[in-house]
Amino acid sequence: MNIKKLIGITSLGLMVASCSENEQVKMDTACEAADMVLHNTTIYTANDDQWTAEAVAILGDKIIFVGSNADAGLYMCGDAKIMDMSGKYVFAGFTDSHQHLEGVGKRTKTLSLFGIATLAQTVSAIEEFAVNVPDGEWVQGRGWIEREWSDEERFLTRHDVDAFTANKPLFMPRADGVSALVNSKALELAGITKDTPDPEGGKFERDADGTPNGYILAKAMEISRAIIPAETPEYIKDSLIRGLNGNASLGWTQTQDAGMPYNMVEILKEIHAEGNMTHRVYAAIPVDEAWDMLEKGREKTDDDMFDVRGIKVFIDGTLGSRGAALIENYSDADHNGFMNRTTKEELDPILREALRKGIQIETHVIGDRATRSLLNWYEEAFNAVPKSEWASEDVRWRLEHAQIIPEVDQQRLVDLGIMVSMQPSHGIGDLNFAPARLGADRLGHSYPWQQLVDKGLMILGGSDAPVELGDPRIEFYAAVARKRLDGTSGEGWHPELAVSRETALKMFTIWPAHGAFQEKIRGSVKVGKYADFTIFNRDWMTIPEADILTSENLMTIVGGKITYEK
Repeated sequence: MNIKKLIGITSLGLMVASCSENEQVKMDTACEAADMVLHNTTIYTANDDQWTAEAVAILGDKIIFVGSNADAGLYMCGDAKIMDMSGKYVFAGFTDSHQHLEGVGKRTKTLSLFGIATLAQTVSAIEEFAVNVPDGEWVQGRGWIEREWSDEERFLTRHDVDAFTANKPLFMPRADGVSALVNSKALELAGITKDTPDPEGGKFERDADGTPNGYILAKAMEISRAIIPAETPEYIKDSLIRGLNGNASLGWTQTQDAGMPYNMVEILKEIHAEGNMTHRVYAAIPVDEAWDMLEKGREKTDDDMFDVRGIKVFIDGTLGSRGAALIENYSDADHNGFMNRTTKEELDPILREALRKGIQIETHVIGDRATRSLLNWYEEAFNAVPKSEWASEDVRWRLEHAQIIPEVDQQRLVDLGIMVSMQPSHGIGDLNFAPARLGADRLGHSYPWQQLVDKGLMILGGSDAPVELGDPRIEFYAAVARKRLDGTSGEGWHPELAVSRETALKMFTIWPAHGAFQEKIRGSVKVGKYADFTIFNRDWMTIPEADILTSENLMTIVGGKITYEK
């Protein structure tokens, strides 16, 4: 071979080797540290400034990059866990803005009566369960709902269950959790007779002779609850862990607990310390422990996995049980429900002190009378405490449920700066009875999601589990379809009050973050925020509405950690 040609080939080889080495040095120098990179997907960020992206990079528990696949290459190096998400769809982590965590877990350990088609089958299920409960012990469960029965649509009474529970007290809340079935043994143990008056903020339904028939509402439930043996800390801890794991498997990255007593707060702190929290929890303390909350103040963990900042108040009952407080009588009853589960006299000093201490108030109201009354009470407290004494003018007090809101009160929400936490599943489940309870006129401002959005309000979307199933698929579908799960609707059910998919996504991401004062740290996919993601196998923003219900959660990521993987 020609010596000059040989020298040329050798020189070229050295140049190529040199270029490869330089390129490797350049790549190593340019490598940005990351622990995890999700790429090759559609990411719905819930961030209006960058609604979708193809890739995201995570370092520690925070997001450090949101953008294109090409630009993500800078982070796809070193020790980063590279996850090709082709065929998967990534959403900003879902939040359930109204849930009861311990109840979600406990539901797996007692009799569940959800989804049973008839009254007769429901009674049979209770009987089969009660057979295995020893004499003297309580028969417990929940979830029955008469509006879904095809044989008889009436409330259960002691007469349905006494024959097989004569020596076993029974307590079974209806699906709404604000009314319950008790048997004669439970009434006897509680000392309740025909001469027992209805408690303030509650009611005993009665037979013709005045004897309580076993269907009890609101504060009347507390009399029975008081004699049920207390659950052990171990039992409660197991329920909380079951609830956490179940929620993570569905795709929830945070739940906002509407009424977590301090004994459960302490147990959840223990679960956190053990590293076993699979999603974040934002909690409000029940009103009967309000003064303890006002004395202790807000508590949170450094990683924002657990945050206790509110007080949960209860005002009226539910529409299904005819306990919601209405301005006018029910269309199918000669009364207008009841209030005063918490009286104004009890609540007013709590509201005033909450303003001074910077504690959020979350209040259960469903009927229009309850909503209007509570807005009056909130406004009176605002006016009674000088702004100079407020811990912050940004109070973000909330209404929980608020199912029936006349337009004048919708505007008051805006004027007073009050947030609403609503559960879309209520708006489709109630299709079975709301027209009869309310009549056509009131339906026009019932479950008024789009009306509120049009006024500039954020709706904090939730499920109210275990009252409802607590499945984000159902809640998202209900918000955008406003139809039953089988796709049917009802006459006069105002389909125009459904919301867009973009709005629905905000209802379960960034808006609940606002409702918890956390919009700067979570709720959307944005650099600097916590790396919380919910990952499904279908694109909820484009698929047919019905297909949302059959999609599958594939992965839940909280703070950069995979807490559930299918």
